[in-house]
Amino acid sequence: MQKLLKADRWEVAVLSLSESGTTIIEGPVVKSLGFRNVGEMLASAAAHAPLRLFLEQRVPGGWISLSYRDADRQSDLIANALIARGLGPEKPLAILSQNSIAHALMSLGAMKAGIPVAPISVAYSQSEDMRRLQAILSLLTPGAVFAQDENVCANGFQFAQSLGIPAIVAETERPGQVTSLDDLVDEGRALRAPLVSPSQETVAKVLFTSGSTGAPKGVIVTHGMMCSNQEAILQNWPFLAEEPLCVVDWLPWNHVFGGNLVFNAVVRNAGTLVIDYGRPLHGHFQQTIDNIKRSPPTMHLSVPGSLTELIRAMRTDEDLAVRFFSRLRAIFSAGAALPEATWDQLRELAGKHGRANFEIYIGWGSTETSPVVSITPPDNRHCNNLGAPVAGAAIKLVAADGRTELRLRGPMVTPGYWRNPQATADAFDEDGYYRIGDAGRLVDPLDAGKGVLFDGRVAENFKLTTGTWVQVGKVRVSAISAAAPAIQDAVVAGQDRDEVGLLIFPSLAGCREIAGQPDATLDTLIADPSVRRHLVESLSEMSSGGSSMRIGRAMLMREPPSMGDGEITDKGYLNQRAVLNRRKALVDKLFSELPPAEIIFPSAT
Repeated sequence: MQKLLKADRWEVAVLSLSESGTTIIEGPVVKSLGFRNVGEMLASAAAHAPLRLFLEQRVPGGWISLSYRDADRQSDLIANALIARGLGPEKPLAILSQNSIAHALMSLGAMKAGIPVAPISVAYSQSEDMRRLQAILSLLTPGAVFAQDENVCANGFQFAQSLGIPAIVAETERPGQVTSLDDLVDEGRALRAPLVSPSQETVAKVLFTSGSTGAPKGVIVTHGMMCSNQEAILQNWPFLAEEPLCVVDWLPWNHVFGGNLVFNAVVRNAGTLVIDYGRPLHGHFQQTIDNIKRSPPTMHLSVPGSLTELIRAMRTDEDLAVRFFSRLRAIFSAGAALPEATWDQLRELAGKHGRANFEIYIGWGSTETSPVVSITPPDNRHCNNLGAPVAGAAIKLVAADGRTELRLRGPMVTPGYWRNPQATADAFDEDGYYRIGDAGRLVDPLDAGKGVLFDGRVAENFKLTTGTWVQVGKVRVSAISAAAPAIQDAVVAGQDRDEVGLLIFPSLAGCREIAGQPDATLDTLIADPSVRRHLVESLSEMSSGGSSMRIGRAMLMREPPSMGDGEITDKGYLNQRAVLNRRKALVDKLFSELPPAEIIFPSAT
């Protein structure tokens, strides 16, 4: 391995090449070892700012809150009670609950006790089909299951109890028949035994993947993974320690973005997290708007779909825009590529409201990386840049089949999957690098600090009958940007077909704007000539990219993506494969030889 250069401009990374042409980008040395476990992070915040609000949550009639001092004390009591109830490294705590203060206390208490926490998607518990939840619980063998409100997750909660798993709830209509959180705290108060501090290698969480191609896998997350990742992030963003962090966030804690990155960043920097029950979906976003107006964030961490909704709201709500940018230091986007139109509109609004020099950062990682492996440098202007490796991380770029696969190594990378040695072995290459499944290429081969451009998912990309590879991620983002504001999201189809097709999930607000009909229904808008003309004209502009980028035909979806059927995740991401599988009949209609009138033909213009 020959060292070629060091990029000091962003303190990143050493660029190395092997004789086979493999490139390795190594992040800088970690400057601080930080904390050994999440409990130490919480104790430090409680000592530094004991009365500062840690969590705020809207409830009927107002708000409730939790200080750092109370969070530290109550989670200690919960830890003692869970140990006394027999939970431990092989008997984790399963959480079937939305984000809440009680959820946070249970999670922190378990992690302090060295008990793995497994937050499980609320959608699994609300479904009529318990097979996915059954698979998770059978693999996990939890010592207890917790829910904020047993009625919200009634199906899953009752199913877990039917398996003999002890239940704990924060809100119940059956006092005395099921253990309440207050009961658990009282048990801990009676015990008050000293806690043994978990090591960096102790399993803190088991996070389950979506399982779109089979049974969900449980990703092992250690205390060291999460703590080292926070130190690496702080090394990139020292401004987090310069003023109290305030975050308004809806991202679910059963996902690594909300549960690890956002939650732990707040704890590590003694900030305040406003738990948001809004969602970037029609009819659910108003609560997010209200929460931002009430508690303007100092940093906004979100996914592209939510940022798009926020932009639409700010364009018609001046007060929201003023409040949002009043204290904002930066925006961080991850989880999916950020459309160029979203990027440009954010910068335009920021400049209008006195934040022309604020930064939009993009990060990259996965559940298996706890989650951040790379972050874009401050001067980045590429919306599809995955960034340069954070401290301690290494990215290997391996050439294969005309593309470059990305693989990862570092203290934030999982040791493997819970009780699944075969999946663990399959996930790593011969050098111990995790195979994340993404492809990419250097922004600048001579300066690793400029980052890596996203080049699609290795598994999602497909070939047309001409043999041309279609890069799904690139086509999707380009289509959303080109047709803004008409498209909420889209799925790319065309494997073994002659041309690329698009299943479009329309933006109700965007299509109403195009049609000039503020109250039109989705069915009316799908048939509206101006909406169809806009899509034809805007998508036809992509034809210059050759057959791999040319949209041959498209269809507007009347039915929104289904979370229960796995088409959309809790974070609002589309599952490309799940949508294509569930809507196979629509894909066949899209590519039929005698297509119906509803099909749009952009490339025919």
